[in-house]
Amino acid sequence: MTRRHTRMLVRLAPAGGILAVALALGGCGDAKTRVSENRPPTPIVVGASISTEAINVSPRRFGAGPVHLVITNQTQAAQQITFESAGGGGGFTQSTGPINPSGTATLTADVPPGEAVVKVAGNGIRAATVHVGQERASAQDKLLQP
Repeated sequence: MTRRHTRMLVRLAPAGGILAVALALGGCGDAKTRVSENRPPTPIVVGASISTEAINVSPRRFGAGPVHLVITNQTQAAQQITFESAGGGGGFTQSTGPINPSGTATLTADVPPGEAVVKVAGNGIRAATVHVGQERASAQDKLLQP
């Protein structure tokens, strides 16, 4: 490298540094005010079992919010579960794929207040009705939540 090139690099180096700092600072700050929203309630686990006569759910009463429905199939045939709001109309509907005999499946739903039904298609197995109360408390101040 010649002396001329060295002098040119010495003169341009501070300009490059200033440009880098200007670009970095240009991305900082935001004029918009961010509104924090509370976290949803902590998810709960609700158990269900399918027998040859009926579907049993425990607990049958819980508050609205995220629910993980864990289902076991105690019959000798594959079963498909539907978990939905009773009476339809703006509620929710979640279904599993076929659950093998002695198998398990999990459904995740954000359940609103009201009545909900856990049922299988056909087979004469009685559906289970659950009562969903008011929304559970927020998990805003709970530590170690997902």
